[in-house]
Amino acid sequence: MFLTNLAVSAGAIVVLLGLVFAISVRRDRHDLIDVAWGLGFAVVAAVSLVLAAQPNVLIAVLTMVWGVRLAVYIGVRNHGKPEDPRYVAIRERANGTLTLVYKVYLTQGMILLFVSLPVQAAQYIPAPPVWLQVIGVLVWLIGFVFETVGDWQLSRFKADPANKGKLMTTGLWRYTRHPNYFGDAAVWAGLYLLACGTWWGAATILSPVLMTWLLVKGSGKPLTEKHMRKSRPEYAAYADRTSGFFPLPPKHA
Repeated sequence: MFLTNLAVSAGAIVVLLGLVFAISVRRDRHDLIDVAWGLGFAVVAAVSLVLAAQPNVLIAVLTMVWGVRLAVYIGVRNHGKPEDPRYVAIRERANGTLTLVYKVYLTQGMILLFVSLPVQAAQYIPAPPVWLQVIGVLVWLIGFVFETVGDWQLSRFKADPANKGKLMTTGLWRYTRHPNYFGDAAVWAGLYLLACGTWWGAATILSPVLMTWLLVKGSGKPLTEKHMRKSRPEYAAYADRTSGFFPLPPKHA
């Protein structure tokens, strides 16, 4: 039954990303897949809940709440702005449409399916002990608050004309240079704990590990900081005094 769930989830991801690809080709820009990233997890959670042998509503709902919020935020943030430079660069290096499909859509679809394994597995195993569920929800909540509040603070900062050209260094951004990435990692750590009802669920540990690695060492933090160091001269001093990932009190000069 779990393998059936995995296959149906993979099919749902293919349909979603296929639709996004068709729309992106028509619009001649491909950063819409960033919206599909969060939405894809919500789709997998919904599919898994429908097919569930032992429905785990909690993990499905938490995943859908996180995924839909992220999709809406990115959609609103990108509306009316030029295409993300990352995808412009990928398109310039791509040798035709097939290369673009492989490097962007297929890669993200496979990562999405793998990272979502705890959410899928949780529907086919008993729920973990209540104390572990409480810890899982608390970790998820910490992550969700950091990500949501961090995004909100940054949006407000950028919306103020007085801050044009300035660097965001207040609020949660005073304690970590990436409250949104830290929040993502914590969300998936919490979801993983909610899947640890048996060793089967615990065996999906590589899913949150991959998500955290992507945020810290992959396409998240390194690319963001590379861009910020080039475009904001004051970023180096900010980075020296502010934690790179885990929230910590800022260092004093």
